[in-house]
Amino acid sequence: MLRKIFIVLSVVFLISGIGGSASALTPSEQLGEAIFFDKNLSVNNNQSCAACHGPGAGWTGPDAAINAGGAVYEGSVPGRFGNRKPPSAAYATPSPILHYVIEKKKALFIGGNFWDGRATGETLGSPAAEQAQGPFLNPLEQDLSSPADVISRICASTYSDLFTGVCGTDACDPANESAAYDCVGLSVAAYEGSSEVNQFTSKYDAFLKGQVDLTKQEKQGLNLFKSKGKCANCHDLDPGPNGEHPLFTDFTYDNLGVPRNPMNPFYSELDFNSQGFSWIDLGLGGFLGSRMDYQQFAAANNGKMKVPTLRNVDKWDPILGTKIKAYAHNGYFKTLKQIVHFYNTRDAKPPCVSAFTPVEDAMAQGCWPVPEVPVNVNSKELGNLQLTDAQEDAIVAFMKTLSDGFMP
Repeated sequence: MLRKIFIVLSVVFLISGIGGSASALTPSEQLGEAIFFDKNLSVNNNQSCAACHGPGAGWTGPDAAINAGGAVYEGSVPGRFGNRKPPSAAYATPSPILHYVIEKKKALFIGGNFWDGRATGETLGSPAAEQAQGPFLNPLEQDLSSPADVISRICASTYSDLFTGVCGTDACDPANESAAYDCVGLSVAAYEGSSEVNQFTSKYDAFLKGQVDLTKQEKQGLNLFKSKGKCANCHDLDPGPNGEHPLFTDFTYDNLGVPRNPMNPFYSELDFNSQGFSWIDLGLGGFLGSRMDYQQFAAANNGKMKVPTLRNVDKWDPILGTKIKAYAHNGYFKTLKQIVHFYNTRDAKPPCVSAFTPVEDAMAQGCWPVPEVPVNVNSKELGNLQLTDAQEDAIVAFMKTLSDGFMP
C-alpha cells in the first residue's frame, strides 16, 4: 500500500514541480501544507518549517531583526542556531537529482538541495523531499529524536486522517516507520511544488505574457542582466523549450568569494562547532568530501554553494514590518544593492583590514573582506564588471520585478 502511495506522490511531485495549475491543492499537497506549518513537529512544539521559510518573505527567513544580523535562525531549543541562511523553499522542487557532467575537463555538479547539495535526491528521487526530512531531526533546528517521533506526532495531530489517507491506512504502524517518513518528505515536496508556493505571478511573468510593460529602468536592468552584468549565465531567465516558466537558476554551484558573516551565531556555538571563529564553510566541497564516490572532486568544489533562484528575491509582506532580507548563503549582504555592488566591484576594491568586516562598514570604507574560501572563486563572471552606479540600480530594479503577487 505504502509503495503504491510513494509512486503516486512521486508523480504528483513531478507535475507540481513544473509549476502546476491554479487549482485547489491535491490531498498530498494538503498534507504537505499541514506538515509545513505544524509547530508541534519540533521538540518544544514551537517551530514549524515556516519559521525559516515564511511565505510573506518569499519562503525564506521572515524575521527582519535576524536577517539584519547573523541571518541564521534559532532552532526549537533556545540558543541553538544553524550555520547558514535559510534558502527559499519556493521554486526549489524542479532541482534534479545531484549529478555531474564533464565540462572543459572538469566535473560540473548540478541539482541536489540545501546550499551544499547534500539532499541529493538519490533515495527518494526528489532532492526537495530529502531536504524536507532533514530539519525535523537536526538538533540545531526542530530537534526531534527520530523519524518515529515525527510520525507519532503526525498521527496524534488534527490531520492524522489526511496522513493515513495519503500515505496508507497502515502509515501509523511502527513497522512502517521508514516508508511513512519517506511519505512525509514527499508530501512536503509536493506542497513546495504546488501552485500555492510556486505562483509565477511576478511582474516579469506578466511582461512575458504581454500583459504589462517594464519601466525604462527595469528594461535597462533586464538587458544588463543578460549582458554586461552576466547574471543570466547562472540565473536563467528565458522560458523553457515548451514554454516552461524561467526559474532564474541553473541548479549549479559557485564560489562567489563571499566574505564571512561576522555575526553568524554558529561561530560561538561551541557545543556544535568546536572550531569557533576558525570554522570555514566549504559548501559543496565539504559534502563531496564525505562521499567516497565524490571525494576526488571535493577540492575543486570547496567554497561552492547552490545557485539560488532569484524569484521572490525582493518579496516582503508589510505585515512582517520593516523589510530587511539577507542574501548569499550566510546572509552577509542585507540589500540587493549591496550584493550587486559586490558582484561588480569585488576584485576592483582593496581588501578590508579584517576578514570579519560587516557589510555596512565595508561599503563605507570602500573595501571588501577576503573570501571565506579563497580557492575556486569565480573571477570570470563577476568581480570587476565595470558597471556604473546607475547600471547597478537598474539591475536591482529588474530583480524587484521577480516577486510574486503582482497585479497587472
